Amino acid sequence: MNKPFKRKDIANVIDYSLLTPNATYKDIENLCKEAIKYNFHSVCINPYFVQMAKELLRRSGLKVTTVIGYPLGMNTTEVKVYEAMNASLNGADELDIVINIGALKSGDLETVRKDISDIISATPEKVHKIIIETCYLDNEEKKKAVEIALEAGSEFIKTSTGFGPQGAMIKDIKLIKDIVGDSAGIKASGGIRTLRETLKMIEAGATRIGTSAAVKILTEIKEGETIERRKDFKRKD
Repeated sequence: MNKPFKRKDIANVIDYSLLTPNATYKDIENLCKEAIKYNFHSVCINPYFVQMAKELLRRSGLKVTTVIGYPLGMNTTEVKVYEAMNASLNGADELDIVINIGALKSGDLETVRKDISDIISATPEKVHKIIIETCYLDNEEKKKAVEIALEAGSEFIKTSTGFGPQGAMIKDIKLIKDIVGDSAGIKASGGIRTLRETLKMIEAGATRIGTSAAVKILTEIKEGETIERRKDFKRKD
């Protein structure tokens, strides 16, 4: 963890997000152009735009991420499975899936487990990130959600949709990391808008960052500049 960051290291872990309901075709086109320019890992967009983004990114090598059951997670499992399969057919590479929060908080863990398992089973070739929406859960519920997602075969645990009252928190990244170890990635998302916040999330254990402020974050680092991880946290307010 002492190795310094370069600009490309930050870019390579960012899912550049645009999930607002009023995003236009032009907005998606600009998002993809910027993603190519800065070489982000992926763009994260609503399912309607998957085909468009796939075509725009076709020669870039960048991934297309979309969201399933977003942002509430309260669709039936059958609807979520169809949504995931349709997104996959349209070209999505990675699926960010919101859990059934109400079922989890009701103690109906079997419904939560089946919800996740059925989606993953229907799209086995994709990368799955299970959004547990930490702002609505106590620590015990967070642990159960993470454990269920791991048992179902999820490759990532994601903190937040960005639509809840609170986004990614350092304490939640650490809690998730304690459970998953190196067995799954962690995506921090929601409210991350500065380089300092990004670095702190990565230091805590995040291996992917979801943000709509990706360009702003990356331009805080000059070309060729390296950023010392712990030192940088103290240097920038």
